Amino acid sequence: MALHAAVTLVRESEIPLTSQIQRFIKKEVTEGILHPGTRLPSSRRLADDLGVSRSVVVEAYGQLVAEGYLEAVQGAGTQVVRHLDRTAPAAPVPSLLADGHTARRDPPVRWDLRPGGGNVPDFPRREWLACYQRALHAADPAGLDYPPLAGDSRLRVELAHYLGRMCGVRSTPEQVVVTAGFAQALGLLAAVLPPLGIDALGIENPGHPGQRRFVRESGLRPVPLPVDGEGIDVDALAASGVRAVLVTPAHQFPTGATLSGRRREALVRWAREVDGLIVEDDYDRGLWYDRRAGRPLALQRLAPDHVVYAGTVSKSLAPGLRLGWLAAPAPLVDRLLRARARQDLGTDVLTQRGFAEFLRGGAYDRHLRRLNSLCRHRHDALREAVRRHLPGAAVVGPAAGLHAYVTLPRHTDEAALVAGALRRSVLLSGAAAHHARPGEGAPALVVGHAHLPRAGAEQAVRELAAVLSGA
Repeated sequence: MALHAAVTLVRESEIPLTSQIQRFIKKEVTEGILHPGTRLPSSRRLADDLGVSRSVVVEAYGQLVAEGYLEAVQGAGTQVVRHLDRTAPAAPVPSLLADGHTARRDPPVRWDLRPGGGNVPDFPRREWLACYQRALHAADPAGLDYPPLAGDSRLRVELAHYLGRMCGVRSTPEQVVVTAGFAQALGLLAAVLPPLGIDALGIENPGHPGQRRFVRESGLRPVPLPVDGEGIDVDALAASGVRAVLVTPAHQFPTGATLSGRRREALVRWAREVDGLIVEDDYDRGLWYDRRAGRPLALQRLAPDHVVYAGTVSKSLAPGLRLGWLAAPAPLVDRLLRARARQDLGTDVLTQRGFAEFLRGGAYDRHLRRLNSLCRHRHDALREAVRRHLPGAAVVGPAAGLHAYVTLPRHTDEAALVAGALRRSVLLSGAAAHHARPGEGAPALVVGHAHLPRAGAEQAVRELAAVLSGA
């Protein structure tokens, strides 16, 4: 609402018009309605809008400047002072898919080793801007209308090509649904499963604590299922009685385990036997730098009628883009879109078209090659630092993604290590928080490494060694 429309002047009042304007603006500033830095109308414009003499507004503004509520900025007019903040800051709202950790940062943390999409070290700003500009220049009025619920057709075509070429996904553009990241994708799936007679979702244990909470709060019953060096325990899945399961088969989160060939076959066989659904969360596809073996192809290709493949750019580009996708069995797509229609009217079309350009021109492939080279060196640096400074500890699993799983000697007090590290300005995520029940797993750390320079990994791990040695 314009400022003049909110000001009510009582012309027959004994209170001068100048004071009425002054009191109103002061109240709006004090209550946080007019925020620091907000530019106010010029004195001439406000006077014309209110039907008063300009001198009335000039005097009101002048008094508020004198009292410290407003400031006159050369070239920018009159605005609310920027340093004025009379309201308590709002508490941050935690993401339902965040890692579930909170920690005081007093003193400030020097090394934040927690995993998360914010660890992406190298956003391709120039290439992204060029692709976005091309998409913007090419957009006609119809192209800026509400996008299709399934996503912009250009992006769906490019994604179907990319997923087939890079991941082995068997899908058509009509089976691709563009979402606002994996969080929305999981929410849509949680909405369509109950009508199919599915009220529980198997989840990996250890797994993502934010996803576990998200599943529960979305109305499904999460059923933790054990994970070992071969991935999810399919026998335990079969014994659980659930008909849907969420897995990270290529690079299990957080342990890094890759689902073995025999487990992949068993998982697909289970889905066919129970007429079940596998949700394949390929959250860090494209980030694989283990020279010993290539990243396995998507599980979805083995049973496209029973697997929903989910991907995102949150790890490869930036979580703030809020861009993800599902490649779903054809009969499920319509249900997903009906659920989507109850939530919103589609994903930002310009971002979709910008990403379509990014895929089509090969910029995404080039970016991933650069990112893999950078992250490989940083993963190697972390592995070497752990080997040198933490006897009995080890980085396990393939070199991939933005995090590493570091197992600790059996006698290690994980909680004490995490607390001690924080006192030495190192913020850590222990493995315990990723288990469904306390005390289930051996001590370990889940370390975000992609943002750490080589020297940073060395220094941070040396601080951990000092905690363990009692120094």
